Amino acid sequence: MAKKKTLFECQACGFQSPRWMGKCTSCNQWETMVELTADQIKFLKETTSTAQNVSSKAKPITQIDEDNIVRFPSGSKELDLVLGGGIVPGSLTLIGGSPGIGKSTLLLKIAGNLAGQDKKILYVSGEESAGQIKLRANRLQANHDNLYLLSEINLGSVIAEINRQTYEFIVIDSIQTLYSDETPSAPGSVTQVRTITFELMRIAKSLHIPIFIIGHITKDGSIAGPRVLEHMVDTVLYFEGDSNSELRLLRGFKNRFGSTNEVGIFEMNKEGLNDAKSMAGRFFNKDKLQSGSALTVIMEGSRPIIIEVQALVSEAYGHPKRSSTGFDNNRLNMLLALLEKKLDLPLGTYDVFINISGGIKINEPSADLAIIAAILSSYRDRELSSETLFLGEVSLTGEIREIPGLTQRLKEIETQGFKKALIPNKPIEHTDVKCFVTDEVSKVVDWM
Repeated sequence: MAKKKTLFECQACGFQSPRWMGKCTSCNQWETMVELTADQIKFLKETTSTAQNVSSKAKPITQIDEDNIVRFPSGSKELDLVLGGGIVPGSLTLIGGSPGIGKSTLLLKIAGNLAGQDKKILYVSGEESAGQIKLRANRLQANHDNLYLLSEINLGSVIAEINRQTYEFIVIDSIQTLYSDETPSAPGSVTQVRTITFELMRIAKSLHIPIFIIGHITKDGSIAGPRVLEHMVDTVLYFEGDSNSELRLLRGFKNRFGSTNEVGIFEMNKEGLNDAKSMAGRFFNKDKLQSGSALTVIMEGSRPIIIEVQALVSEAYGHPKRSSTGFDNNRLNMLLALLEKKLDLPLGTYDVFINISGGIKINEPSADLAIIAAILSSYRDRELSSETLFLGEVSLTGEIREIPGLTQRLKEIETQGFKKALIPNKPIEHTDVKCFVTDEVSKVVDWM
């Protein structure tokens, strides 16, 4: 009797092994190895042999014509900013985010905007009925004759609908709910997601239709399913922010047609997810600054934003706690160790908590000086000037180093009516903001 062949596949990264393992050796995830059935193994062999039989002839790069990328507006300036100027025909875009943060709301709003521009739009939902989507469309004012709804989870039916009419924009909500009859596995599995994504990419490229995909995320914030999903698509966007707050941030993590430095800012209201009209004063309130609060300016792409950094330093009862929200906890520990070393502060016996107001996350070191100022303010229980902002990166030697985009940050400070700024070097251009230049952490205490 022939020995039964077994094959196990990781549901997180797609790694395959002839035996079961508690921990995947490729992505280091636990309990993700699932045994494939005989039909699934046969399907994998057939697709692999088919891919090997396809051959193409290489050409010199000097004989290749450049693609002329023509974008069209989505009706949302913030989304166009993140995408690099607009929607690219034939592109495949993946949007992820926590439940209830506004993924479906944003794409239905965009679909309504494009349908209002006489474009034929297809919105495919495997999670909601057409009646439920209709209720949301009434609130978003997205009711147009050119917006077609399809409540379906079978990929074959979706492809048949795409071939039946000529659509100019397609939304898939969501990729984890679709399944293909040709793949003998459950919806959301590695094999299903990989197969469906490949088919959607083929449709987008061959028919020159932009397709937006909504993806579920896991508890650690990454897109659910195989990592190959993010590699296959052209653009990956993530929603950030607190679902209880009205502000949402859409950040690009991959973009084959533009920069990944830009961030779109939206606000949720009764009319849905709309472009934030102004960021002035959204992340700070200088009239209510207390001890432990400091202001700084961060760059989100090409846009400077003034934010408030809050710190709480209190005596520890037992093991001291270190916690931060919106700021890297490892960097916080580094700054605390630096303060103990350079300023002889006994912070080892204190609890230290850091919070970035507004639910925004800091991904650059330019706020180091503001973090230190907030910690010192809370430790001494002394309020800082509400007219002063702190800008600078702090090194392990206690040196305050210069930061990029200083001129843009100072212009934003001047626009918002602030008078002073503590910075690491003199600005190149003239500004009405009074700048105090400092190069060492120890001098910050003297200035306070």
